[in-house]
Amino acid sequence: MRDAKVYNFKRALPRMSWHPHNLYNLWRRSFGELEKITNRVEYQETLNWRRWTAKTLLRSYHGDYINEKIFKRWYLPENLPDVRPPEATSLESSVELNKWALKNKAAGMAARRAEEEKEKGLAPVGSLMFSEVERRIDVVIFRACFSHSVYDARRMVIHGNVLLNGKKHTNPNTRLAPGDMVSVDPKAIRFLQPRSELKEEAEEDSEVVEEDSSKPVEDETASEEASADAEAAATSEAASEPAEESESADDKSKAPSHKPKAWSVAELKSGSGLTPFHLPPYASPFIFIPAYLEPSFATCSVVYLRHPTARPGYSEIPTPWDADGEVVRLTWEWYSKRRMRIRSKSQLARMPENRQ
Repeated sequence: MRDAKVYNFKRALPRMSWHPHNLYNLWRRSFGELEKITNRVEYQETLNWRRWTAKTLLRSYHGDYINEKIFKRWYLPENLPDVRPPEATSLESSVELNKWALKNKAAGMAARRAEEEKEKGLAPVGSLMFSEVERRIDVVIFRACFSHSVYDARRMVIHGNVLLNGKKHTNPNTRLAPGDMVSVDPKAIRFLQPRSELKEEAEEDSEVVEEDSSKPVEDETASEEASADAEAAATSEAASEPAEESESADDKSKAPSHKPKAWSVAELKSGSGLTPFHLPPYASPFIFIPAYLEPSFATCSVVYLRHPTARPGYSEIPTPWDADGEVVRLTWEWYSKRRMRIRSKSQLARMPENRQ
């Protein structure tokens, strides 16, 4: 990993990872002792400090390995969405103004419109400022649950274990277009590899089978003679039976058996015929698939269906913070004043691959 202290308990910054330390940091930020620091009620710091803190919390999860200068130049949308609170966009002020101007009809219409907007709610579009990060091929691999972390997904791409539309792809900065298919080599997925413990148990089972097969030859000859006598007795009894019963018995023997195969303990331990699947501990909170992806675990591939979007009360971009909360709002205020707006020809030549 590029940073050994990425799960530092002192900073407790959330990351795109299934690591138990990351889950503990998320718990501390959501329900633990750091909840009061994350969701402050009484602010004693300056507004600029609060914006910078919110930006740090969000950027630690959304592309912390991307340089801040590159993020502001290439990954922020050209027009940041409006994430002002509902009080700033309500029509209550216009209602009061119309009442003061004795325009009762206009005031009534504005009041009804304000009630409709409150019932409908506003879409949490603030989280859409990270939609370009979600298009990255390494982030898509992590969202499809093919890697333990986004760092592991990035390593897969760089080492040539990923195919983009059937061709080998080694650029983790590529932003996908709707309809692109990403395939991952099953040998590179860690939780699909057999454990060393299962291998040792398989070796022990094979030794037991060898010991059982190396029995005295006398026992084998005795068992063969007993089986031959039993077969002779069975044939004599079958000859004495009528011909109709023999025909019915032949038909039953020819009929295929539909009983399912019973896996033996040795086969289950050795894993013969089965795909090993060993999730890391405490990974269940992170096992989910966003709506804009269509994964296939049988082929270890995922299709990027469309760009993520937001609807009233719902955002398709996974984030540990409230999609319409104060952390996202303060982050938008930070980048609205500090984002890069000039892109020269030389800078456009260095732009990461964007398939659109």
